[in-house]
Amino acid sequence: MIFPYFSDYTMIILIPGLILAAFAQWNVSSTYNKYLRVANSRGITGAETARKLLINNGITDVSVELVGGKLSDHYDPRKKVLRLSHEVYNGRSVASVSIAAHEVGHAIQHNIGYAPLKLRSAIAPVAALASNSAWYLFIIGLFFNFAGLMELGIVFFTGAILFNIITLPVEFNASQRAIAQLDQNAILYDEDGPGARRVLNAAALTYVAATIMSFLQLLRMLALKGSRD
Repeated sequence: MIFPYFSDYTMIILIPGLILAAFAQWNVSSTYNKYLRVANSRGITGAETARKLLINNGITDVSVELVGGKLSDHYDPRKKVLRLSHEVYNGRSVASVSIAAHEVGHAIQHNIGYAPLKLRSAIAPVAALASNSAWYLFIIGLFFNFAGLMELGIVFFTGAILFNIITLPVEFNASQRAIAQLDQNAILYDEDGPGARRVLNAAALTYVAATIMSFLQLLRMLALKGSRD
């Protein structure tokens, strides 16, 4: 068998994760698109929301910029830049202000020294390298029946899973801060609240799905190695 990693019975281990990941992607896309068409009651844009929340939290050294792509919104703690996609930056929808507030949540985390964010930022480069290297090491070890390389690949991939686990509290906390900030600063009225929560919960599910999928991938790697021992 030329490509044993991709063509054996252990693929069944990944099926629950693939189903959950597909649902999470569909859910975030459909929920985002739905509330992108629902105007927020204040008529405020995502960029205006971000700048208002930053100022109200005493954060004056973070800039808000427009970035290309869809759902490409993120906060860069290294450059202290909050980047919003066109639909969020210029949009006046419930989805736009919700996502902008979520990214401000990360800026607030950075400003107060939120420990999980500091840890995630510190290990992100190493985790990315470990994740990419893990697959190559494991597959080469599997192909040549070299247990040492397979074990090293598993160790590297376990490190990448730890990064996913650390990401969960960072993202959930940012969403909690977003809802609180939108409420405290009267940016969303009561009728907008449920939609904002649905948008942020749908986005959070994608991180949960990614973490579960990575666990299942690790189980498959262990099953494949076990079959060679």
